[in-house]
This record gives sequence, C-alpha cells and structure tokens, in this order.
Amino acid sequence: MNWRIPLSDIDIGEEDEQAVLGVLHSKWLTMGSKTQELEKAFAQFLDSKHAIAVTNGTAALHLACLAMGLGPGDEVIVPSLTFVATANAIRYTGATPIFAEIRNQEDLNIDPNSINNLISNRTRAVIVVHYGGYACDMPTIIKIAEEHNIVVIEDAAHAIGSQLYGRNLGTWGRIGCFSFFSNKNLTTGEGGLLVTDHDETAEKLRLLRSHGMTSLTWDRHKGHAWSYDVVELGYNYRIDEIRASLGLVQLSKLERNNTRRRHLTQLYRDLLQDQTPTVIIPFKNNPGLSAAHIMPIILPPETKRIEFMEHMKSQGIQTSIHYPPIHKFTSYEDSNNLYKITLPITEDVAHRELTLPLYPTLTEDEVNEVVKSVHEAMSMNFHK
Repeated sequence: MNWRIPLSDIDIGEEDEQAVLGVLHSKWLTMGSKTQELEKAFAQFLDSKHAIAVTNGTAALHLACLAMGLGPGDEVIVPSLTFVATANAIRYTGATPIFAEIRNQEDLNIDPNSINNLISNRTRAVIVVHYGGYACDMPTIIKIAEEHNIVVIEDAAHAIGSQLYGRNLGTWGRIGCFSFFSNKNLTTGEGGLLVTDHDETAEKLRLLRSHGMTSLTWDRHKGHAWSYDVVELGYNYRIDEIRASLGLVQLSKLERNNTRRRHLTQLYRDLLQDQTPTVIIPFKNNPGLSAAHIMPIILPPETKRIEFMEHMKSQGIQTSIHYPPIHKFTSYEDSNNLYKITLPITEDVAHRELTLPLYPTLTEDEVNEVVKSVHEAMSMNFHK
C-alpha cells in the first residue's frame, strides 16, 4: 500500500548516510568506538551515570530482568496494554508476568493502585511502560516499590526525551530501557540501550551483553587486553558500529523532532476537540513533557473500528492499534490458565483505541486532512 499519509516516517538525511559510510570506510563494523561515543552521548543527554547500547529494545528488557536476578518463582507486575516484548522479557528468565490495570481511558498508563493490589511475597519487580512517551506516576510507583522492597524497571521505548518534573524518563527506576526500532523517535533500524546510575548493575549489564566475557574484541584490537575470562552465562546482544553511528546523528536531531511532535500533537488535540468532541484524546492532563511518540485516540464504544480504519485507508491514511492486550494472546491464554484474568479498563480501551499518523515531517495541512477524515468516518455511522 502506497500511503498518502503514513502512520510514521523517519528523518534520514545526508548526514546519516555519511555517518554510515564513515564506518564502512573505517572497516571496523562490530561494537567499538562509535558505540562508546553513543553511550557517552546518551548518558549525558539523559543525565545518567551509565548507558549500555544493545542490539534492540527487547534485548534491553531481557538484560534488565537478568541483571535484577529474576527467575522461576518470581513475579513481575507489568501492564497488559503494551507491546508483547515487555512481558516476553520477563518470561525469558522463567519469571511470571502479573498483569496490572491501566488507570482509565484518558490515562493509558499502569495504575499505581493496581500495582499495590497485586504485590505478593513473590513480587520482585514492576516494569512500567510510558505509553506514547507520556509519564507514568513515577513518584507514587517509586514509593510503593520502596515500601515493598521491589525493583522498578522502566520500559521507555516510547519515551526518548520525555521528562517528568524535570527528570528524564528512564532514569527514575533502577534501569531504563530504550528502543531504536524503525518507528521510534530515534531510530537505527534495530537497536536499543539501557541506562542506570548503579555501578554494579551497569557492570552486570555489560557482562551479560557480550557472552559474560571480561574483555571485548575492541579491547583486544586496541591492545588493552590479550585474552578473556567468561564469568557469566551471557548473550550476544551487542550493537554494531553502523547502527551506533546512525544513533549519534539521530540523537543530534532528537530534541528538534520531539518539539515538532509535541506541536503537531497539540494541533491534533485542538482540531479533534473542535470537530469530533465524542472522540477521547488521552493524556491531555499528563504532567510530564512527552516525546509524543504516537497519537492515540479512543473511539466511542459503539464504533466499528475496522470499518473506521478501512475508511481512513480509502483516503490513503494509515492508522494502527496500540495495543492488543497481551493477556488475551494465545501464547498467554494457553499458559496453564495463569493469564486467564479480566482487566475491564484495559480490554475496553484496547477495543476502542486508534492511532493516527504522527512524525516530524508531517505537515499541518496533513494533520487537518487526517482530522477531516476522522470527522467523516464519525459521521458515517460505523456503529455496532
């Protein structure tokens, strides 16, 4: 499908091309100096002590769970309204995801009260997801975690450049996990990164990232080491120099592009509120500074969403759904009845959410076109 207005698009220019060519000309493609530059730049950008680049956001989440020592018998509280990787990373360790409710149709983030109600003597951690780049209630969640001596991991895949009360998302918990997937605000195609202020945690993450080895190929290439020991059962979750070089250029554009995303989001809100008042626009009262990763709306309960999306498609406008709830997936429903739970708010929102196009090069005229098509679809009686 050749979309007239796609769901997302990326800001790739000549500077990105030159960065990649520079790596190719250097003939050092595996993790090396560009990765170190990216980690240093990212740590500085987020005001975090340590940044560890990895091959993708899922690897970041898995390493975070491993570094916290999660395993069979442990429980981790997590929202169901997120991409499946958030919960899968818990299962990779043998631990069990325990799905929490979201707050409401205007705040699609995890509900602290639900977290509190789900804590048991097996609870070791909570993974929060900053949906769309909008901040969870981190002060309340951190307080709950401290009271029960559990770890907070942040899935900040949507939240590169988001803040809450002047503090960057991803730096509130013990570990923050970021994704550089192709639709993210900062993209390297695939890629990810973890941040932490804890020295021991950072050391553990670096070991686990590269086979549990005490020295890297780059160290030996530079003559800083001649051999290595293997002290952990590690993984090959390394990023490469091509993606690291892209990440450095993308990081230099991030604040400008996030500002543009926020401007377009506000334009959407103003137009939608004026033209389609029955549509709910989440996060209008979120106290944070959002990276505005996606533009979600909640359709009226009686709307036939697929017919609605088909109308948008007929206009050349791509839409999407964020997300089918994880606890309803076959892989989870079939797991010994463990996930046969009911999350009424999550399930209601998941059936009504629709994601509209949002990206830095989207024009104001195109936003007007999208809203016009939403208004037309609303008037076409796509009712159940």
